[in-house]
Formats: sequence, structure tokens, C-alpha cells
Amino acid sequence: MSEVEVSQAADDGRGSDQTRRRFLTAATSAVSAVGVVGVAVPFLGSWNPSEKAKAAGAPVKADIGKIAPGQMVVVEWRGKPVYVLRRTPEQLSDLTALDGDLKDPNSEGADQPTYIEGTSRSLNEELLVVVGLCTHLGCAPKFRPEVGAADLGGDSWVGGFFCPCHGSKFDLAGRVYKGVPAAANLVVPPYSFEGDNVLVIGVDAEVA
Repeated sequence: MSEVEVSQAADDGRGSDQTRRRFLTAATSAVSAVGVVGVAVPFLGSWNPSEKAKAAGAPVKADIGKIAPGQMVVVEWRGKPVYVLRRTPEQLSDLTALDGDLKDPNSEGADQPTYIEGTSRSLNEELLVVVGLCTHLGCAPKFRPEVGAADLGGDSWVGGFFCPCHGSKFDLAGRVYKGVPAAANLVVPPYSFEGDNVLVIGVDAEVA
């Protein structure tokens, strides 16, 4: 075999190795991406208005019919994340036992529409709708529904939202716990429903 042929063979070998490396890198990246998606809170697609209308604060609609009990999704409104959680009967029953642990259990100083009342802070008791921004410095609290989380109080933790920036905690009605930096409950935006399965964020409900 001539020197030229030997050189070409070596080049072909290197090219083949590079091709295999590129394939393995791409495959590994794809698997990693799937893993990340698997643990993420779903971002619910909405029937969004135009960018110009969004900037003006136009309402957004989202199909909530497929949200399972105990599941939370996120909808974007005015550039903010809005958490939409379908609470289980157990999660709702736990709310009433937390008053002594909360700064504002009756939401007397909370930013919420006048038609939002009671412990559940919602129009439909099982469906919580709150702006997903901590009332301390505006970080996005993480959804921590697991009961008894050791890092959040152990047996006293019955599920809620935890802000990792400075440690603020909120229950599953968005009410802030005592002893944390955040001073107020999570904001409830104006919202209403069209039928049973369409949430409209940005339009106040008509309450008789």
C-alpha cells in the first residue's frame, strides 16, 4: 500500500470515529432532554392573543379539562407565570388546620379580587389560580406537594410552594407561612370560566 493510500485510510478511520462520536453525543443529549422534560411542571398552552394585545394586558384562555387531581400547570399571562392547581379533597381538608402557622390565614391583606373568599381562595374550590411569583422579591416558588418533606418542616408540611431564593413558604392556597421573608400571600389574578373546562385569566368573574 502506498503512503497516499495509507494516509487516506487513516483519514477515513478518523472520519468514521468522528461520525460515531457525533452520533453518540447527539443521542446522549436527546436522552438528557427527555429526562428534563419528564420532571418539569407542565406549561399549559393557551389561546394567546397577539404580541401587541399581550403587551396591553389582554386576557388569555387555557383548556384546563385534562388537569388531574393533584397536578399543577403553568399558564403565561402578562409575562408572568400563573399556577393552576387542581387540588385533591385531602389537600383541601388540610388547609383548615394551618391557620395558626400562617401570617394572613384569612387573606385580609392579600392582593386578590373581591369575589375570592374563604380558605380555598378560589372560585371553584378545587382549582387554585395564583400568580407564581414570590411576594418577597419576585422569584418563582417551586411546587412541593409531597407531605412530610423533611427539608420543609417534616410532619408539619402538608404540601405547598417553596421559594428557594430566600426560603419563603406558602400553602396550597398560596397563603404565606410565618417566619419567612415574604410578607403577603401569593397574588390571585382576575379570572373567570367559560363552561367547565376553559379558564380565562385577566377577566373578572361575574358574581351574583
